[in-house]
Amino acid sequence: FGCQYLHVRDVATLDEKSERHFPTFLDLRDDMQEEVTRFFIDLIQNNRSVLSLLDADHTFVNADLAKHYGFETKGGWQRIAGLHEKGRGGILGFAATLAKQAGASRNSAILRGTWLTEVVLGEKLPIPPKGVPVLPEEAPANLTERQLIERHSRDENCMGCHKRIDPYGFALEGFDAIGRARKADTKTVLPDGTSVDGLVGLRDYLLTKRRDDFTRQFCRKLLGYALGRSVQLSDKPLIEAMMKGDL
Repeated sequence: FGCQYLHVRDVATLDEKSERHFPTFLDLRDDMQEEVTRFFIDLIQNNRSVLSLLDADHTFVNADLAKHYGFETKGGWQRIAGLHEKGRGGILGFAATLAKQAGASRNSAILRGTWLTEVVLGEKLPIPPKGVPVLPEEAPANLTERQLIERHSRDENCMGCHKRIDPYGFALEGFDAIGRARKADTKTVLPDGTSVDGLVGLRDYLLTKRRDDFTRQFCRKLLGYALGRSVQLSDKPLIEAMMKGDL
């Protein structure tokens, strides 16, 4: 369920990353997906709060994935804590989600912003208009990846949607296209005018101003998975009961 919910069910077989730019990805992709699986098993078996999906200070890694994150561990899979000190924690910091919502050789604030808007918050975005220019796989030498996106988003046909989605992706620019931490400009202004800086600021925003939206979307996804079908209007009372914890 966790991998389906986060759209990372195929990360273990994802072969679209540039081996020239990210030579370690192929050996890590299975571990990235396994981390999500183990995190959700722990979430369910220990009856943790749904909000820990956003603010958990722990995760599950083996030695290779720990090294990828900048931790030092030995041996097989284990639970580690202290992610907040590393600027990580929860689904926003998973290598699987960050890698899946990125290009072959560069980041994509558009993909990450779209994922957060639609998958995490449950908002529907319109279909992109025809004739949208395709961005290059690598930013020109005189532009950062963020500046490339910002220039693209000035197109009048695209501006409306990009104002909704790009800021979420800019907040996650502190991670490269396979989820490694890096230095980048992560300050941004979200669609409702809230200023945030990086994953920490985005996480706090989701936990405070968008908590109900996040929780409701999770309930929709869980109910749809349990029923094996799309959620319908008639399911609304059940979702509201799930939100209130009345079940």
